[in-house]
Amino acid sequence: MGTTTNAWRRIGRGWRVAAFSVAVVILGLLIALASVVPFRSETARLKVIETLAERLDAEVELDDLRLRVVPRFRADGSGLTIRHRGRRDVPPMIAIASFSAQGNVFGLLRRHIGLVTVQQLNITIPPDHNRDPNDGPADAKRGSDTGGDVARTFVIDELVSTEANLVIIPKEEGKHPKVWNIHHLKMNGLSLDGPMAYVATLDNAVPPGAIDTSGSFGPWQSDQPGKTPLDGTFTFARADLGVFKGISGTLSARGKFEGILERIDIHGETDTPDFTVAAGGHPVPLHAAYHAVVDGTNGNTLLDQVDASFLQTSLTAKGGVIDNPGPDGRTTTLDVTIDKGRLEDVLRMAVKAPEPPMVGALTLTTTFVLPPGDRDVVEKLQLDGAFTIAGARFTSGETQAKINGLSQRTRGKNPEAAPAHVSSQFAGAFKLRNGRLTIPHVTFDVPGAAIRLSGTYGLVSQQIDFTGTVFTDAKISEMTTGFKSLLLKPVDLLFNKKDGGSAIPVTIGGTRGAPSFGLDKDRILKQ
Repeated sequence: MGTTTNAWRRIGRGWRVAAFSVAVVILGLLIALASVVPFRSETARLKVIETLAERLDAEVELDDLRLRVVPRFRADGSGLTIRHRGRRDVPPMIAIASFSAQGNVFGLLRRHIGLVTVQQLNITIPPDHNRDPNDGPADAKRGSDTGGDVARTFVIDELVSTEANLVIIPKEEGKHPKVWNIHHLKMNGLSLDGPMAYVATLDNAVPPGAIDTSGSFGPWQSDQPGKTPLDGTFTFARADLGVFKGISGTLSARGKFEGILERIDIHGETDTPDFTVAAGGHPVPLHAAYHAVVDGTNGNTLLDQVDASFLQTSLTAKGGVIDNPGPDGRTTTLDVTIDKGRLEDVLRMAVKAPEPPMVGALTLTTTFVLPPGDRDVVEKLQLDGAFTIAGARFTSGETQAKINGLSQRTRGKNPEAAPAHVSSQFAGAFKLRNGRLTIPHVTFDVPGAAIRLSGTYGLVSQQIDFTGTVFTDAKISEMTTGFKSLLLKPVDLLFNKKDGGSAIPVTIGGTRGAPSFGLDKDRILKQ
């Protein structure tokens, strides 16, 4: 009996060993299979949808989710969309064509996923909307169960996305969305409740160029996306200004920013070493430092302070770049002041001559309005201001000699004894519309004469059309000598001023390159 029992025990142990061996083999096969063949987990897919929907107070869809357990955890999914609850009037907040998540067991125990890669990521930020008061606080809707707690504490160590799009939908109806193409995006420490570090390279559409930026973003405010905080630094290299008709140059920029999406505070600098206005054709180095506030939800920019300089001239400006009603685009509006400028610097940009026709000290104040539109900058630019020019001299020796002689004659002196240089003074108001400069009044003073003019000048056509009066200290007969002086004595009566001297009505026409000067006969006949 004992022998039989021992035999059965040996047989039982043999079966158990065999069964265990088979189980090990089967388990090994399953493990090997799971390591190379992902399996679908409907339960996990539904749990992901539930958790994201609850935590983000959103409508979530996930078409497919496949899991691989060993040797490393891996999840592959497709068709993930996250939409603000009830917002079927706008595209989903997040749309992902496909993604993969990788990690290891120890990382998962610490609620960390090592790496997530995303293909075809689209992020759409709609305008803020008011929640229904009957819905109650968002936090109350999200609940506080275990699933929510897990979602709040899970961290993605690294997320990598290529060729993503960031779309900002403006608040105003009928406006085109602002689209940013993000070539590369890397984020670290992603969680639903904390700030997330990022590094990104994205395209700027107008002017075209690549922006490199890094900083932190979040935590995301699902109720009011515009309240989401962010900060960072940026560089903007080799932006082509040639897309704006009438100017050209290669701009680079750098700076830092902080705030929330609807109010981003930016301090930056720009350099354009070859800034060129087509009307003049002469490149000049342009530098600017600025402080701006940008509404990231609609792209409107308030320029709190702009300090720019080119050659020996500096200017300050304040204003904004604001979206217009309708789909046309943005209008730049500035208040510009030049306190200590040089006339020759401005003329170098605006006049095609090899050297500026005039030099002098310039002060200027003007409003600057640049509306959108596919027209030359000179044709659509609008200015309305006033200027003074002190110590002005003409760079042409022949022209300056005529001014010197004029000064001598109008004082009744010998023009041959004129000093080498007589400086002139200018002051006036101006308006620019549709490429035509209108000057309601301008004064031009030299020793012995004061010229008062009004008229227009075409910046593109270079046509001149001015009328005015030349007031001289000397009478006309006193501006010459000998027999000519005697012949002109009767003319003195025609142009006589009450306080002595002469008042001579004149016209200036022609073009900038070939001006014509003459007496205004119509005004003379009316006297």
